[in-house]
Amino acid sequence: MSILLKYIALLSIVLFSSTASAYIGPGAGISFLGSLVTALWAVVLAVAAVLFWPVRYLFRRLRRKKPSVAEQSVSG
Repeated sequence: MSILLKYIALLSIVLFSSTASAYIGPGAGISFLGSLVTALWAVVLAVAAVLFWPVRYLFRRLRRKKPSVAEQSVSG
């Protein structure tokens, strides 16, 4: 088969083909939305954790029990 005949066949298939009536069910869209929402929540929670870290450290430091004078002399 010559190359010219292959190109003519390919051109005729491309030009004279009808449109495909394909159906994509709702499951694919719901899966995509679920993945998108999950990824966005992961980013939001990661940013919140990084921003909240200094506040958490401060609260722990302020809440830490300071040893009394009697406890310092016994353990020291």
